[in-house]
Amino acid sequence: MAETESRPYIGGQAVIEGVMMRSPRSFSIVVRRKSGELVVRERPVSSAKTGSPGGVARWPFFRGVVTLVEAIKLGSEALRFSSEIYESDHSDDAPPPRSGRSGGGALTALAYSVAALATSDPEPEGSGSGRPGTTSEGRGRRLLSVVTILFAVLLFVVLPQAAASLANRAGGFALDLRSPLFQALTGAFKLTIVVGYLLLIRRLPEIRRVFQYHGAEHKTISTYEAAEALVVENARKKSTLHARCGTTFLVMVALVSIVVFTAIAPLLPRFQVGGVVENVLLLLLKLPFLPVVAAVTFEIQRIFARYCTKGPLRAVLWPGFLVQKITTIEPDDDQLEVALSSLKATLWRERAASVAPDGPTDRTFVDFAALAADPGYGRAA
Repeated sequence: MAETESRPYIGGQAVIEGVMMRSPRSFSIVVRRKSGELVVRERPVSSAKTGSPGGVARWPFFRGVVTLVEAIKLGSEALRFSSEIYESDHSDDAPPPRSGRSGGGALTALAYSVAALATSDPEPEGSGSGRPGTTSEGRGRRLLSVVTILFAVLLFVVLPQAAASLANRAGGFALDLRSPLFQALTGAFKLTIVVGYLLLIRRLPEIRRVFQYHGAEHKTISTYEAAEALVVENARKKSTLHARCGTTFLVMVALVSIVVFTAIAPLLPRFQVGGVVENVLLLLLKLPFLPVVAAVTFEIQRIFARYCTKGPLRAVLWPGFLVQKITTIEPDDDQLEVALSSLKATLWRERAASVAPDGPTDRTFVDFAALAADPGYGRAA
């Protein structure tokens, strides 16, 4: 639906036992504690005081890179916040699960990072990262953002090209590294690795919970976009699939990268060194074009989400929807309450920006009924 002053665009992300929601002016995280309480952290984003960023940041293609970077920053902040609460609630549990607590096992921590990418909506525009918080918090968020980006590049860029090179050699195809066929082969491995990894981490109990919250996030946003009351009964009826989704974005990146690199690879310099060195040099030459792939994908997803949600054109969304069936799981009512609470907190600040505090606000509610009865959050929608 079109964004208006009264109906701002809402994006979101699933985190550990919680949901993050964001709008052009506001950002909130709600996490359910082990006791059942709802912990709310909400704050303004930079555009709340300065308005949406102008200039290059709003140009087509440029805005895709800007909003994607900001989405990773905000997502890292939300993931870190939820992880700290989860660890605090479960620090005395024994024995720990085999896969490790959040932030414990390295594999689980990396799985959380990829799950954050898959459950994050790369919009809305103008949602700057805002206040960085304390120095240690800022460093922690930056480190998590960097780790997330590096792991994503390794998993979805380096590994597919390495796999394509091995297949090229093992199959005796003798494809030139810059040929369209080799780029298509790389893209096929990229898509296979994306889907395979998501299927793998879905088997982790912790990640299954995150994927349930991802379903709750989608149902809640669909309820809001339908202009229905933000209550569990309405959200429960909605689909767990949504046109604007990080999972769809990952799938589309894999497909768009085939087209982009098929076009530019033949134009890249040739070093005639062969073997692994040639592969590494080609990979390094391709890395600067990743923002181009992200920017093109961002614009295509915007068009699809706006014009292809109904009628025959909806068919173009089905590749993303099929993979979303991996990263979204039907939530229970408690998880829907968390997602609805996060949206209510976001809408409150969005609509009360002139009187809301400049800094973050932390509040705890005994349950969803208490939050829904709050004079601020409860009446936000």
